[in-house]
Amino acid sequence: MNRFSASERLDAAFARIDDPKGEGSRACLTVYREAARAAAVAADARAKSGISLGPLDGAIVSIKDLFDVAGEVTRAGSRLLAGEGKMAQADAPVVQRLRAAGAVIVAKTNMSEFAFTGVGINPHFGTPGNPADRARAPGGSSSGAAVAAADAMCDIAIGSDTGGSVRIPASVCGIVGFKPSRQRVPTEGAFPLSYTLDSIGPMARSVADCARADAVMAGIAPWPLEPAPLAGLRVGVAQGAPLDNLDDTVGKRFPAGLARLEKAGVRFSDEKLPLLDDMAKLLARTSILVAEVYSIHGERLARGGDAVDPIVRGRIEKGREISAADYITTLRERARLIAAMDARLADLDVLVMPTTATVAPRLDEVADPKSFMARNALLLRNTTIGNFFDLTAISLPLPREGGLPAGLMLVARNGHDRCLLRIAAAVENVFAD
Repeated sequence: MNRFSASERLDAAFARIDDPKGEGSRACLTVYREAARAAAVAADARAKSGISLGPLDGAIVSIKDLFDVAGEVTRAGSRLLAGEGKMAQADAPVVQRLRAAGAVIVAKTNMSEFAFTGVGINPHFGTPGNPADRARAPGGSSSGAAVAAADAMCDIAIGSDTGGSVRIPASVCGIVGFKPSRQRVPTEGAFPLSYTLDSIGPMARSVADCARADAVMAGIAPWPLEPAPLAGLRVGVAQGAPLDNLDDTVGKRFPAGLARLEKAGVRFSDEKLPLLDDMAKLLARTSILVAEVYSIHGERLARGGDAVDPIVRGRIEKGREISAADYITTLRERARLIAAMDARLADLDVLVMPTTATVAPRLDEVADPKSFMARNALLLRNTTIGNFFDLTAISLPLPREGGLPAGLMLVARNGHDRCLLRIAAAVENVFAD
């Protein structure tokens, strides 16, 4: 990451952002030209003096449009929020930690409005085209973040993940996306979607860059990322719903990826998980996410709902029908299921499944609400497991010879982030061979 100076890499990032044939105008909603230049010059001066603020010193980093930056309106991909004109009084803690570590914050990146879809469409600020095929969706909600990282507009992109919003776009754009244990990184100063489910994680072109960013955002000392020995690991392949209705690309790439790992010494076990059925039944009755997002935006929609993406507005308004009693009952039942899943995974080092059931849909395939919702559900189905059960998870690009990207997701117990990252680094090495 530091083969060139910070100023040289920032120049390259600006060139990618400004390329009229690229997606910079749609991926990056605010570009911090002067502040980023000053930060890069400062990083280069430190490097010349033999001083380092840590592993992110001089790294070019983008942040999702929902993070507070002092003196700016936090839009969260919404014209309605932008029009409210409420200025952030301070940087979000995550942004503060990135700056203190010497990161060069280059831009705020586009997103699904209020972070509330997994497809990545934004009718207000435009939808950045998928790097593998510009006629396809980038995945969401951290759409601009994934495109910025994949298209080298930054070294690392910071997003949020409530039901898969880091891992879905990482998967369909062909990069790495890490969802940490929810409590690992502070969510204050990030415009909320769900107080219960929100988490903050990085996307990058390597596991190592994600691990560096995670350490800084978590406020822990940098640590060496040594790939875990794959032989002897207890790796379970999730059976049932996570393997249902895979499209042709994912259906071929996922088993091919497992076969490659098996040749490298990984021994798999098929894991049936009835708890996933319990989760599906519970959420079919009451959605924690919908209840909480309605509590955040219900009054706002009453004032100016016509300015909101109709698909997003329709999903939020379903929260009006959820009673307090049902919400509380669901929270308590979820707590029981979290404990049960933690116990179920105790004998495994990691659980593996496809990140998404499908590759990125074409934009014309999600043009009408019905097809949009069907595609959205398939994209979110597997990643939601990690948020509901309060786990940590990472999406890695599956090997491909051309064609569209697909992701392999590794899932581990809450608090096992470092172990997961070490296993992910080892898997990444196998896929790179």
